[in-house]
Amino acid sequence: MTDKQKDDTWVWVIVQDPGGNEQFLGQHDDQKDVSFIPAFHEKDMAQQAVGKLITEKGKKYEAQAILLDELSKDAAQHGFLIFMLNADGEILKEITPG
Repeated sequence: MTDKQKDDTWVWVIVQDPGGNEQFLGQHDDQKDVSFIPAFHEKDMAQQAVGKLITEKGKKYEAQAILLDELSKDAAQHGFLIFMLNADGEILKEITPG
């Protein structure tokens, strides 16, 4: 289910501290022992899923659109995979950036 792709499509990610010290919300899958950035096909999916993801109390989170190619470059640089998720936080697709 791993997919190597670079794409000019837009995806939605959760950004921590928007307008401040912004960073993508990352997660860790303990079963697979990998770190990943959750991404979504639609803004509504991202907003619904944020409550199911591990977040820091007191931080602000916002769904923002980004080109998958740009997200892939950033994820590769920081050692993260990209998991396309649905609104329930279930993995639809694993993307190996690079």
